Amino acid sequence: MNHPTPAIVAQGAVRRLPRAVLLMFCIAYVLPGFLGRMPWKGGDMAAFGYMVELARGATDWLSPRMMGLPADVDALLPYWLGAWAMQLAPGWMASDFAARIPFVLLLTLTLFATWYGTYYLARNPEAQPVAFAFGGEASPPDYARAMADGGLLAFIACLGLAQLSHETTPAQVQLCFAALTFYALAALPYRTLTPVVAGVVGLSGLALSGAPTMAILFGAGSALIHLLDRSSEPQNNPGKVWGATGIALVTVLVAMLALSLNLWRWRIDLPEASWREWRSLGRLLLWFTWPAWPLALWTLWRWRRQLIRGAAPSRHLALPLWFIGVAVGATLTTASADRSLLLALPALAALAAFALPTLGRSVAALIDWFTLIFFSGCAFIIWVVWIAMQTGVPRQPAANVARLVPGFEHSFSYTPFLIAISATLAWAWLVKWRVGRHRAAIWKSLVLPAGGAALCWLLLMTLWLPLLDFARSYAPLVQRAIKVVQKPACVQAHGLSRGQIAAFQFHGHLAIKPASTQARCPWLIVDKDASSTLRTTVDMTQWTLHSSLPRPSDRDEDILIYKRTQQAGR
Repeated sequence: MNHPTPAIVAQGAVRRLPRAVLLMFCIAYVLPGFLGRMPWKGGDMAAFGYMVELARGATDWLSPRMMGLPADVDALLPYWLGAWAMQLAPGWMASDFAARIPFVLLLTLTLFATWYGTYYLARNPEAQPVAFAFGGEASPPDYARAMADGGLLAFIACLGLAQLSHETTPAQVQLCFAALTFYALAALPYRTLTPVVAGVVGLSGLALSGAPTMAILFGAGSALIHLLDRSSEPQNNPGKVWGATGIALVTVLVAMLALSLNLWRWRIDLPEASWREWRSLGRLLLWFTWPAWPLALWTLWRWRRQLIRGAAPSRHLALPLWFIGVAVGATLTTASADRSLLLALPALAALAAFALPTLGRSVAALIDWFTLIFFSGCAFIIWVVWIAMQTGVPRQPAANVARLVPGFEHSFSYTPFLIAISATLAWAWLVKWRVGRHRAAIWKSLVLPAGGAALCWLLLMTLWLPLLDFARSYAPLVQRAIKVVQKPACVQAHGLSRGQIAAFQFHGHLAIKPASTQARCPWLIVDKDASSTLRTTVDMTQWTLHSSLPRPSDRDEDILIYKRTQQAGR
């Protein structure tokens, strides 16, 4: 028998996930990673450095610079948000924590936007389950709510989301505004004011966060999808044309905004035609979007009739596919592949949710067993390594930590330990609940993947946080350098990355000046990889090499410290 839709769902299968449980689950995922940690190397530390420069009025708000260097990402809004938060924060609050507060709210908004975006896609008539002959099928609101729960769980379960969504970088802000835009375009056929506001804010935020091209593509493609939406005929839905026109108009205005602020940059970086490069991209696509991508592919197969029938695919498939396609295209053609792929996750999670009402019992059981083994194994490893750091037993994990992170000294803290114990017990209860004999909700198959991802992230951000701070921050390197240079009035630098400059200014409270200036600083800090060009910048007769300091967890990231000769200083 051919059904108009592959979803055959009874009312009993669309029980709502208790809101209090869902809220606590989201809080447990959002807060770890923002609380208690240091800024990490790379984009996290560099972005924080630009926020500090703006907050203290040392650079132009429309062209943020740090030691004369522009930001890697041509963004404005992420740095503004962090700077405003630091300016408004009370004096007792640490500046790095204050800068994270807007990003906590943005990640929370991302979760809400993903839920509501999936909800309104599931309200589409062509996404609804089959109507039973004698009734009893799932009601549209309850069905959409259950699908939204599944979409949110699929989003949280994505492995690539954890770290990048908890950094204070433009990528995290882009993720939020991409999710907000996705929600706006999914809800537009059913609401007016809220989607319009969300769409304007989302597309504008994307442009101001360093992704104007993706904003234009999202807007242009969505306008066409909205215009060709076949869920209702034009004579029955005259607002469809006006909606598509409005989306196109907002897109044009956003393009003009990006142009006026000089936010357009050529960033196309095509991958090399080599097996190694394509294999690396393939691995990224596989693990970063796991477990959403297998479910999304299953959705496309089971809903293929809605995908290929008529002049245009159904809205609940076309809109996520367009967002995913734009993000994957950016992943393949830009240098920051993982941060571009991050923007695909809300739409990918929504698409994955439509696989849930079509899964058989054997497939659902396979997902459960794989998830149970994988995340339980990861949690076990995290606990074993933590115990080894505390006691030295087992010996091999303790030896591995000492070898990989020399100089790290672990200490015991009750609060992280109790949180980790509680999370582990909650995981055990969740597993027991999942294998229990009770009625199945359609979101049930994603409870363990999302719970396992949240568990492992929370364990890392509690038990392993001191280790990760030591290994992934510049604080240990800066502290070693401060022991050498003490507290001079200024320090010159050559070849340091933006993150290193920000770290020396934040952790070391040093006034960093370019080596090419005429400043008479007593010390010169040089990145070892840039030492070959040092002679073209400074007069080496005025300097003598004093120390070579490696970053404890990365032997390839050495800095050289030069001291000005006494003769040159007279």
